[in-house]
Amino acid sequence: MSIEIANESGVVVDEGSIVAAARFALDRMGVSPLAELSVLLVELDVMADLHERWMDLPGPTDVMAFPMDELDSARRPDAAGLGPALLGDIVLCPAFAKDQAKKAGHGLLDELHLLTVHGVLHLLGYDHAEPAEEREMFTLQNRILADFRAAREEAERAALQRSTDDKVLGAVGLDEQRPLQHPEED
Repeated sequence: MSIEIANESGVVVDEGSIVAAARFALDRMGVSPLAELSVLLVELDVMADLHERWMDLPGPTDVMAFPMDELDSARRPDAAGLGPALLGDIVLCPAFAKDQAKKAGHGLLDELHLLTVHGVLHLLGYDHAEPAEEREMFTLQNRILADFRAAREEAERAALQRSTDDKVLGAVGLDEQRPLQHPEED
């Protein structure tokens, strides 16, 4: 799966973890590993321009998703048997998301993960215009995010355990390299 990310927002973020969130969501949704996705992080004024131009709404927003026209709109991109495809672009605005994160009581990176998953779902044809659609999309979004967080925590725990094991084994390895001294040799 090819996921390109470009940060033109002026905000330093962990781009790798945003890519990981997108990849996790796409994997969970059964999207072909040959699919391509672009993630762009932009400044407030750029997002405001996009929001006005494409949604006819004033001011910036947190996330916008631009599906590629080449996808067969009769089939969702997460449908079985779908081959390589350009899914489209997700545009994130970290400056806008920062205030949302603060209001939600979590960090900016958590908010960007949420928005990334939200954008992926939009690219896959999900929407939240109607109450039933909103329930479906947000339930799925929350499940993917919870699984993503659990997988990250497990990976961090495993990495910490490996590091601890390496330190212990490294210390044992050093002891094994020194000859044992017997008290009577002193």
